[in-house]
Amino acid sequence: MKVELSSLYENCTLCPRMCGVNRTKGEKGFCKESGSLAAARAALHFWEEPCISGETGSGAVFFSGCNMGCVFCQNYEIAHDEVRKEITVDRLSDIFLELQDKKAANINLVTPTHFVPSIVMALESAKKKGLKIPVVYNTSSYENVSTLKLLDGLVDIYLPDCKYYDSSLSAKYSKAENYFEKALPAIEEMVRQTGKPCFYPSHVHPGISILEECKKSISSEEYNDVVLDEDDTGVNTDSADYAGPLMKRGTIVRHLLLPGHLDDSMEIVRRLHERFGDDIYISLMNQYTPMPHSAVYPELTSKVSSEIYEKLVDFAIEIGVENAFIQGEETDKSSFIPAFDYSGL
Repeated sequence: MKVELSSLYENCTLCPRMCGVNRTKGEKGFCKESGSLAAARAALHFWEEPCISGETGSGAVFFSGCNMGCVFCQNYEIAHDEVRKEITVDRLSDIFLELQDKKAANINLVTPTHFVPSIVMALESAKKKGLKIPVVYNTSSYENVSTLKLLDGLVDIYLPDCKYYDSSLSAKYSKAENYFEKALPAIEEMVRQTGKPCFYPSHVHPGISILEECKKSISSEEYNDVVLDEDDTGVNTDSADYAGPLMKRGTIVRHLLLPGHLDDSMEIVRRLHERFGDDIYISLMNQYTPMPHSAVYPELTSKVSSEIYEKLVDFAIEIGVENAFIQGEETDKSSFIPAFDYSGL
């Protein structure tokens, strides 16, 4: 199995770019990565959705390179291979266990698509050595279903973006005209693997709590009641450090509202809701931050106003979306971008 996975780098078609390069020989395709694993950071991360970060943080591994290359990317320096440290599969396996020892709520694989064969090997090894917290696959959704199938049974939570509906936008900002036609079936495969969202009961931590508590689950309806403080469990949801129950399995589809493109965002929300209903959560993000490298696009040099964001939220409510995360103000800050300083590698 190990040899078979490694061979997927020899004629790389892991993502829809279908570059066909031999990464084992040092050739690089769109993602700018060879067949050697490379990352920029592995540390506790507190800026994901509450059910992912929890109170102890998500164990985020930020991989170098990217198969999307969005012009507005907030992780530009790692996406464009400017910050990278090569690590072995064995080292990645150990990193997962070290993050678990640090009380991470989960293992969070950030921009992992182009390294899936190596990640599969590292996860299989780590699970044999005692990895028990959920694994999160944090992706742009520009995925091949065949690649995602390699992760079936290894990933518990999918955290995909759904960036664009309009192909002219995806072509302009990410050189991926076929983005939505690839993203939708990719998300369908993610939902097939994870099933309906479910969560640990309040204050249960998969890396800390006893096994019997971790075996229990609550549904999305029960989760919503807890975070809205509408349950009768007696949980103190007003506590300053209470982040709500942690996610156990499921799919959260993120959408970042771009300035000037509310109509496209509404179309994405509508199509996601029509296709998946309550089988997913939709995370509506207002944290767009203008970056120096996107200044060549005048429409991307401004932030998204609270009024425009509220229109998107209101639209989601109007069409019946119930499973959703919305963001408050002050999320469009560059301080939410972590330091890519090789921590934890």
